[in-house]
Parts: sequence; C-alpha cells; structure tokens
Amino acid sequence: MKHLMERFSDSQQLTSFAKKLSLPRGRFALCGLRASALSLFTSACVKKSTNSTHLFLFADKQRAVYFYNDLELIYGQNDLPQEEKSIVFYPASYTHQSDAASVENANVVLRNMALQKLMSGRTEIIVSYPQALCEKVMSSQKLGSKIIQIKKGDELNLDDFIEQLDDYGFERVHQVCDAGQFSVRGGIIDVYSFASQRPFRIELFGDEVDSIRTFDIATQLSVEQKESVEILAANHETEVLQRSVTLENYLPEDTVIWIEERNFCLSEFTKLEQLKDDGGSIFASKEEMEQWFARVLTVDMLHIPSVDMSIYNEVLEQSCDGQMQFNSSFDLLIAELEKWFEQSYECYFSVCDEKQKNRIEKILDEFKPKDRLLQVNFIDAGFYGGFVDHSNKTLLYTDHQIFNRFHASRLDDNSSQRERLTMEDLLSLKPGDYVTHIDYGVGKFGGLEKINNNGRIQEAIRLIYKDNDILYVSIHALHKVSRYSGKEGIEPKLNRLGSSAWQRLKNKTKSKVKDIAKELIALYAKRKMSKGFAFSADSYLQNELEASFLYEDTPDQYKATRDVKHDMESPCPMDRLICGDVGFGKTEVAIRAAFKAACDGKQVVVLVPTTVLAFQHYKSFSERLERFACRVDYLNRFRSRQEIKQVLSDLQSGKIDILIGTHRVLGKDVKFKDLGLLIIDEEHKFGVSVKEKLKTLKVNLDTLTLTATPIPRTLQFSLMGARDLSIINTAPANRQPVSTEIIPFDKERIRDAVMFELSRGGQVYFVHNRVQDIEETADMVRRLVPMARVVVGHGQQSGEHLEEVMMDFIEDKYDVLVCTTIVENGLDIPNANTILIDQAQNYGLSDLHQLRGRVGRSNKKAYCYLIAPDACVLTEEAAKRLRAIEEFSAIGSGFAIAMRDLDIRGAGNILGAEQSGFISEIGFETYQKILNEAIHELKTTEFKDLFAAEVANGSSLVESCTIETDLEIFIPDTYVSDIVERLKIYKRLDTMEEDKQAEELKNELIDRFGKLPKQTAELFEVVKLRRLAKRLAIERLTIKRNKLTANFVSDKESSFYSGELFGRVLHYVQCYPRRCALQEQGERLMLVISDVADVYTAVKILQAMTGLDAKTE
Repeated sequence: MKHLMERFSDSQQLTSFAKKLSLPRGRFALCGLRASALSLFTSACVKKSTNSTHLFLFADKQRAVYFYNDLELIYGQNDLPQEEKSIVFYPASYTHQSDAASVENANVVLRNMALQKLMSGRTEIIVSYPQALCEKVMSSQKLGSKIIQIKKGDELNLDDFIEQLDDYGFERVHQVCDAGQFSVRGGIIDVYSFASQRPFRIELFGDEVDSIRTFDIATQLSVEQKESVEILAANHETEVLQRSVTLENYLPEDTVIWIEERNFCLSEFTKLEQLKDDGGSIFASKEEMEQWFARVLTVDMLHIPSVDMSIYNEVLEQSCDGQMQFNSSFDLLIAELEKWFEQSYECYFSVCDEKQKNRIEKILDEFKPKDRLLQVNFIDAGFYGGFVDHSNKTLLYTDHQIFNRFHASRLDDNSSQRERLTMEDLLSLKPGDYVTHIDYGVGKFGGLEKINNNGRIQEAIRLIYKDNDILYVSIHALHKVSRYSGKEGIEPKLNRLGSSAWQRLKNKTKSKVKDIAKELIALYAKRKMSKGFAFSADSYLQNELEASFLYEDTPDQYKATRDVKHDMESPCPMDRLICGDVGFGKTEVAIRAAFKAACDGKQVVVLVPTTVLAFQHYKSFSERLERFACRVDYLNRFRSRQEIKQVLSDLQSGKIDILIGTHRVLGKDVKFKDLGLLIIDEEHKFGVSVKEKLKTLKVNLDTLTLTATPIPRTLQFSLMGARDLSIINTAPANRQPVSTEIIPFDKERIRDAVMFELSRGGQVYFVHNRVQDIEETADMVRRLVPMARVVVGHGQQSGEHLEEVMMDFIEDKYDVLVCTTIVENGLDIPNANTILIDQAQNYGLSDLHQLRGRVGRSNKKAYCYLIAPDACVLTEEAAKRLRAIEEFSAIGSGFAIAMRDLDIRGAGNILGAEQSGFISEIGFETYQKILNEAIHELKTTEFKDLFAAEVANGSSLVESCTIETDLEIFIPDTYVSDIVERLKIYKRLDTMEEDKQAEELKNELIDRFGKLPKQTAELFEVVKLRRLAKRLAIERLTIKRNKLTANFVSDKESSFYSGELFGRVLHYVQCYPRRCALQEQGERLMLVISDVADVYTAVKILQAMTGLDAKTE
C-alpha cells in the first residue's frame, strides 16, 4: 500500500496542485481521474496541503460511502473505533428524503459524532452527499450546552441524574439498544449518548461514580473501561426547532470543498429546499449553499473537462481510464497486463483476502506465457474500483471487477447488532403466546409467577390450557416448554389437561419418525460397507470455475465445497446433504461438484421435482459452465419427442456430461455411459416410487442432496449418524442489499416502480394473496402500465397451466407476474428485480423474508415495496415486523434467528413429506424434541453396534434429567425486573450443559445487574447438578425436605447397570449406609439420600459417586 501511495504523492503535478490549495478562496478543477485513482490522488493532496479540513461532496450516498471506504484503507483506519477516526462520514438524518418522519437514529449518531469531532478539532476529512450537507444543524454553542460530562470518582446523585436525562428527552427502557435511551438497575445506569458508537454503563458506589464502561448492544456485555465520558443529549425530536445553521458553522475558514458533479448537487439542493416539517424548512436553500461555496476554495472533480474551463482559477488534467471489464476472460487479462508491462507500468492487484490472492496467482501462473515473468504487487485491501493511470504509469486491478462481482460498501453504524436485537425481540416469548409442553401439549404462556412450595418462595411459569386449566412449570423444567411455531396466522387448538389425546399424538408421531429414521440409518450402514469411485484432486479448470463465481464464498459455502470435494475424493460413496436458505449458494456447490465429476470423465444426473426447476437449473448450469467445454442438457415434458430421443442417444454415447431433469431421468430408457454423481434437489418433494428407485441407485453412487428447508441446530446432531450434513447459514457477503420500502396503496407509486424496472429491461413480481380478485389486480396493473405484458399465476390453476405461465415468465415473454405467494417456492429468475407485496402487514416475518429473497439474485440493484396501510391502523406486532424487514435490507445475522420461525413448510421433510401434518399440530420445536428422542432410542437399541463408540462415551444413557426442588433458588425481580429478560436467563440456564457456559452467564449478570443474590448464585449450581445426574443415568432428581431422591434409567437392559458407574453408586451406598437407601419402585430403581439441605451438598455427593471431585471437575 505504501509503495502505491508513494507513486501518487511523489508526482510533481500533485505537489504543485496541493500547494495552491492554501488560497483563501477560488475555484479549481481536477479532471480525468477514475474510480479509486481519485481516492489515492486526493488523499495524497490532503496530506501535502496545509489546510486543516477537507470536505468531499459526492452526488449520492452510495458513491460517498465507497469513497469513504477507500480513504479508510489508505489511512489505515478501517478497523479503528468510530471515535478514533480522523475521517468521518456525515450522513442525512432521514432515510427517505421526502419523509421528514423517517429519522434513522444510527445516522443521527454519526452526524453528531462528526460535529463533536469538528468542535474539538479532531477531524481532517469529512465525506458527505447533498441531502446530508444541506440539512440544517443546531449551532455549535447550543450543541455544547447539551453535553453532560461524567468522570470516574465524580459525585453523582442518581435521582437528579435521572431527572436530567428525562428533561433532555431520553427514554427510560428495560434494555438499552438505541441512542436516546437509558435504563437503571440498582446502582447501574446504562445510557446511550447521541454521539457515541456504543452506549455507556455507569456503576455507582453510593453517590460516587465507581466505574464507567462501554458495552455492546447485542450481547449487553461491557467492552472497555473509560475514565470519563461525554453524553450528548441532542435528541432529534427536541432539537428540530433549534436547527438554524449549516455545517459551515462548524468548519474552519481554510476548509477546502471537493465537489463531484456540482450541477447535479445544486439541482438536489433545489429539490430539498421545498421539504418542510412542523418547524419550517429543514434544509438550507440552493442560494445559501452557493454562497457558502463562493466563500471558500472549491475543487470540482470532473470525469471529463467541461465545456467552459475558463471559470476555473486552476486546472489539473490527469490521463486515467477505469478498469476494463474482463468478464472472467483470463486470456484477455494476461494480454492487457503484458501490454502495460511493455510500456513500463507498475501493476497492483487489490484483493479482499488471501483466498482471492491465491486464485489470481494460480490464474496468472496458468495463463501467462511460460517464458515471461509478470511482476505484480498484491495489496490486501478492497478498493472500490480499478484504474489505469497513464500520468504516473500505475495500474490497479480489483479482484471483484476481474471476477465480475458486486463490491459491498461498509458503514460502521451498529446496524447488525440492532438487527439481532429486533429479531430477538420479535421472537421472544411474551404472555399470551402459544407454547407446547412436551408432556401436556399446546397451551398459552401466562407469564412468571411466585408460588409457595413447602413454605419457601419459588418462581414458576404459568401455562393456561383448555377450559382455563392452569399448569405451573418449575424453572428447572423449562427445557420441556417451547414456543409453538406452526404456520403463520393459524391458531393451534389448546389441549385439555388430563386427557390422553396429546400422548396418543406424540406416540403416533414418534413411531412415524422412527420408521423413517430407521430407513436412513440402515441405508447409512449399507453405504459404509460398499466401495465407490475416488475422484482425483482439483485441476486448474476447477480453480478457474470457482474463481469466476459472481459472489464471494461465505465461510459456510467454502466449507461445504471443501467437504463435498473431500467426500468425492475418498473411496467411500458420498452421501451429503446441503441445507441452506434460498439464494445462499447451494446450487453453486452442486455445479462445482458436477464439474469435478465431469473433469474425471464421469456423467452427472441432477434430479429436480418440477419441470420449471429443471429448466432453471439447466440455465444456471449452462451459464456457469459455458466456457468449460462441458455439455449440459435437460429432460422435461416441454421437450419434443425428437429432442428427447436425441438427448437419450447422446447420453448413452457419453456426449452429455450433465443431465438435468424431473423423475423422467430415472426412466428405464435412460441409459448412462458412465454415471458418477447423483445430485437431488429437494428430495422430500418426490413420491415413494421415485425414492425406492433412488435407494437402489444410492448404495454405491456418490450422492449430493440439496434442500432449502432450514434444519434446526438440534436436528443436525441427531441426523449426523444418518448422513453427512453441510449447513449454509450465511448469505453471500457481497450480495447487493435489496432496497426495501413500506409504501401506501398509491397507484402512482406502483406505476413508477413497475415503469422503472421495465425501463432497465427487468421483470416484476406483484404478490397479491387473494385468488378471488387477483384478476382485478392484474387488470389494474395493465391499466397503469399499458405497455407491460402481464400474466397471472396462482395455486388454483392446473399444474400444467401454472408451469406454462412460469416458463413463459422465465423466458421473458411477460414483464409482470401477478401471483400469490406461490413464487416463494424456489423460483430463481435473475432478471426479476422488483417485487411489490400487497397487504404486506398480513404476512409473517419469515414469509416477507422469503418473498423478498426472490429478487436481488443478480448483480443488479433490486427493490422490494411493502404495500401496507398507515402505521396507525396496524397492530403493533405487524408494524414491528414491517419496520424490521424495511430496516434490515441485507440478509444478515438476524435472519439466522428468523429461520427458527420460518414458515414450517414441512420442516421435518428432511425425513419425509408426511411429517408436515404433525408439525402443525404439535409445533415445530416439540417435533424436533420427539425426533431427537426417537433417534436416541434407536441408537441405544436396534443400532447399538453401529453407534457403539458414541454409546460407550456415556453421552447417550439418558436424554434429559428433570430436577425438582423446594429450595428458594430463583432470580428475584428486584435483581432483574423485566419478565422477558428473566425468562430468557432461565431458559439459557436450563439448556446449559457445560460449567464454562454457566460461568460466562454468571459474569454477564454481574456485569449487567451487579452482585448475584444468594438465591441466584445457587441456581447456577443446578447446571452442574444436572450434568452429573445425566452422567449417572438419573432421569429424575428431587431435593425436597432435606432429602435427595434419584430415579435411575428405567430401561433394565441399559448398559449403565453393567458398567463401572453403577458399581461406584453401589460402593457409595455401602460406605454411607445410614444416609443412603436403594429401593425398587415398580420398574424403577431409586436412591434416597438424607441430610441434603442445598444444591451444593447434592453436587458434592454426585461428584463423589462419579469419582470426580471438585478439583478435577
């Protein structure tokens, strides 16, 4: 990087130009610089000039952010906290410039941080755009009066401080997650300033400030200690009326303003000055901005010289071209490099990571002439755009442009953390929600309640069943209760306590699950015995194919590709399942596997459930493999008899490498020359007969199965025994985020959205989920956009007709598809990049996420419009959902949580299509639990030999241990007052297996809420107790009236009774005969131990039995 920057800063022209920037006013022009050459040149100018501050103004936010990211790389500040950067990004407060109510708190924080830095002289460069620059601010004097300073050791009266925060418009909440909020827990105050990247945690000792820390809003854990903090209380709502000046009020007089596309910026100022809110105009006028520009030195950054250059006092012209589009043609890349080398140009490659560097090195090595040495320099930095600068003979190529990928911009504004919090809030259990208790069925959550147990106070969960029957569940049995997740919008039936209906349903589900699991495990055993074909290691062609992928591989995708290739290279037949949401890159992994097989002369068959999907996969595979002399063909019922005959003949003679099709490819007349790999997409959608055929094929053939059904974490472990599993949980990092906006039902807006998409040659989805009046909606679209070719698609049309509609839409015979939610089922049309969702408030979070995932599947900017009534007529939940979807336009971490809530399209269908009925009756999470139980039983009984190592480990003796006690162990509401928060902590404790996890949670609580009360400290010992009890095969453990009662595993045949651990239990009983009594009650063996007054004593006893004392533990 240093060497590259020196090539610019050593330029004589640049040095001369930088010196002249010290003039008090004037108008300069800088012409001809492209892409990142502009960032490198201007930053070198800034370093050489004597001016204190430089303001860069770009035509739009996206362009400004890219330039800002380049400067962060050049100055080495991309990993610094926002407070320590000398380069600041100055955004607008509003997300939509036409809507004065759309204030984005994250932007307000970034603006205020910039203003505070300017006041203290800590800023060298500001990057902005018209909407942000002409938005008025309050004067520096007024802003200074709104700062509260707190130092360690200060006296701080808590009541006065709370009153002060109230006066400044701060909002008191349970948990701080956004600017302008504060919370109080005993002597701990959390407060989020309007000019800080992270909120502050102030801990008092009496009235003295004992410590100040910043904390993370997602984890709520402290990050770093501070000696002093400044809390800015410039709340956007309260200070609107006081905003009277522009940013000029904060800038030094010698500021230089660099402007790209000046005329466009001025026209934006004209548009913005019309907008007003209750306090009058919020933007400065065009005249005010022009007057400001006239008072300082400005530099126009021109791509090409303008018509009249005489208006400039100084002009510097540079000769520079943008990076050429290679479209993954590496021969062309080498030819270009050789051309520039001959002219003595210095060549640099900007790469995002080591993997990209290795790929480019391999390609250069493979394609360059053997007698030539290409001397290139690699820069580990993701520059925005490559260039060829002829003025100083410098060439910079970026990896994302070479491979034709989208390059994502970055703004450090805590949005991913806020996204996680919003998702957790939407998915947390609240009173009134439906829950499922594994033993009693579906009920309603009624909150937490204090109950009296043998004269001691305890906290329990209240569940309401049919006929208002109430069940209290101990906080130690929370693992038996899960939120009911079924299909959105359908309310489940409540079960009646005491009836056998629930037990019958549970048993029926379990036996069904067992049958399917049995098949899977048996097939797995058979495959382990058979021998398959071992494919050879990767060739350079394989590397080239992977390098030409449009997006950057996510860690999950990279791991899945590596695992698949490893499986293919081993002699044992592969049977791998790849799970991942739509658009997460499963098909790409399949294409790489298919190509690997084809490189070894083997044929590949890709089996898909629908005709439309067969055609789509054919297009995807063909496009990716068109440059690799690999023939792809397909079979479906839209092909003529003659075409099918030709395909079958070519297949048998080995001319076709990859064949894609529906179950037709399994027909008796389909004969392969040398089949090496079977790829199955959405296996659960096939019928029984197809599955039977597959079973015979699968035994010694490498098989790769793809599914979009989200597989919950708990299922992964239970299915591990049956097949290898790769989970792709993350979306491609550099996928363009889908621009999402909530709009009212406004015909003009709808027309504009459709017209805009058609004007760039794209297609549009219009989702209207009522079949009754879908035709009227289509007619409305036809009237609004007469030139659009509109077609209707919905689930009540015949299968053949619907397929024809979809095929025509894929082949671009129509522009607008008016349809029901049928589009969420796997359609992948890169050319459709706008979706309008009518009555969006009626959809669940996951549905909206799935529908939006239909667009933005190419490197074109995509748009999603959620058509919904005004927020005031929506329910609070619906408004929250819409806001979450709008705000988190990138498919980010939060949606990993939402996957739990994903429309349960037969989520159990990884096992069999018939499962979806059970899921809607018993809830998704409970279904998982039953599945786990069933597989656990099979592993310890019928398939004991296959899983001998696992069982010997002792890990599978009992699935869970229920603990009951009359001891006072709970979290007092004086310690954690929020019910939802207390419940979250109980749930986390109840599912913990490791002491380390408990220790981490303990430290978290001390950090957030202060010292642990006695009752809560003992609660943490229960984690240790449960783990020891499970090791000793105890299914149920009770501590009541100073007695410990342990019920051992009920299965008399269990290996526990013939093992070493049971011997230790008997030895302990013999050593302490007065305290211990071993009894048989019915089928169960029970151990009773007296004088157990607390959990600590119980833990010591079990440690002695297992032979683990506290130290070794």
